[in-house]
Amino acid sequence: MSAVDYIKDNKQKFLDELFDLLRIPSVSADPAYKNDVLKTAEFVKESLEKAGVDKAEICKTAGYPIVYGEKMVDPNLPTVLVYGHYDVQPADPLELWDSPAFEPVIKNDKIYARGACDDKGQMYMHVKAFEAMMNTGGVACNVKFMIEGEEEVGSENLEIFVKENREKLAADVILISDTSMISLDTPSITVGLRGLSYLQVEVTGPNRDLHSGVYGGAVANPINELCKMIASLKDDKNRITIPGFYDKVAELTADERKALNEAPFDLDEYKKDLNIEDISGEDGYTTLERSGIRPTLDVNGIWGGYIGEGAKTVLPSKAYAKISMRLVPNQVSDEITELFEKHFKSIAPKSVKVKVTPHHGGEPAVTPTDSVAYAAASDAFVEAWGKEPIPTRDGGSIPIVSLFKEELGLDTVLMGFGLDSDAIHSPNEHYGVTNFMKGIETITLFYKHFAAKSKN
Repeated sequence: MSAVDYIKDNKQKFLDELFDLLRIPSVSADPAYKNDVLKTAEFVKESLEKAGVDKAEICKTAGYPIVYGEKMVDPNLPTVLVYGHYDVQPADPLELWDSPAFEPVIKNDKIYARGACDDKGQMYMHVKAFEAMMNTGGVACNVKFMIEGEEEVGSENLEIFVKENREKLAADVILISDTSMISLDTPSITVGLRGLSYLQVEVTGPNRDLHSGVYGGAVANPINELCKMIASLKDDKNRITIPGFYDKVAELTADERKALNEAPFDLDEYKKDLNIEDISGEDGYTTLERSGIRPTLDVNGIWGGYIGEGAKTVLPSKAYAKISMRLVPNQVSDEITELFEKHFKSIAPKSVKVKVTPHHGGEPAVTPTDSVAYAAASDAFVEAWGKEPIPTRDGGSIPIVSLFKEELGLDTVLMGFGLDSDAIHSPNEHYGVTNFMKGIETITLFYKHFAAKSKN
């Protein structure tokens, strides 16, 4: 039996197991879910053992553990290090889900659940691909798994683990499925990721909440001031106004921009899918460029004052916002965070005080397209999908890609099978059953091609 036949014969089994994984609310951002996150780590370890690794272990960190497993076939064969994460984003706001976030269901050939795509569904494809190979003649390479539980909160302890375990993690390439492809009709491989600077701002006015009738108009309202400050962070061309923000931004050549824009993209469909009348972004760039090669600044959340039912005429003491900046090659997250803090404090009126608290960040990354591993991934897509994949730049961030290059000297292949429409980080996150099953098949073919090409 071939690996592809094994995958087809075990479709329901694979889906049932994935559903069991998705039912565990492994929300790393909320301490209330600590036991569930730890339970998920145990689930991943047991799944690797059942799939056929030589050993699997739960490696403790200062936060949530990293699950490590390996199958060492032959030291003379190439080694693939698979990275993924088992933690998920919070499911809030729960009332916007059409079905409970942690009770997976299939509708229109899509699996609806938090983590279905990001990243439990995509991570679990690698476990099942490994199982398929082990049950149909064995795997053609050595395989190592490193599955963490803190990706959604910045992978704070991963760098320490990597630095302390360089020999254990020695490999020839990193393989990750935590990105998207253009469509089911147009496969693609991500070759660029943006970095991230994420922080929280706090604006304080009076020492307590005040009656808006007695004090309104005479005392600064922190929410009003915060909104003005945020609005000033972009000009009328949607360029970020922080001094020095663009100093190190890598500019693509005209040929590189032309190649990027040759990827299939329907602007009308894009707007229809999002139910928007028009797009918005930095002047002089296309939608694909704005979301892939240009830096951004966005408010991810803003709050303060009274937000309960009915009315309360209050002038609040404090206002808050969470702000993220996506970064492009040559920008450094710590430098951008520092530039933001300095600027944001400088534009605050004397009537309020400002506090900036950095949360986490990560560096942008560009992966090579001329490597043996990339060629193997491309051939795997051609064999499974019948089309050569298009190299694309992804707007999201996977900070550990640059970490792996710096600490392990390894390049990464980003074989993502999600779609931009999968609503990751949003209510009603979903992942196509076809994407899941076809992804497993494509991963097995990667090993076949990588092993063959590594001999040449």
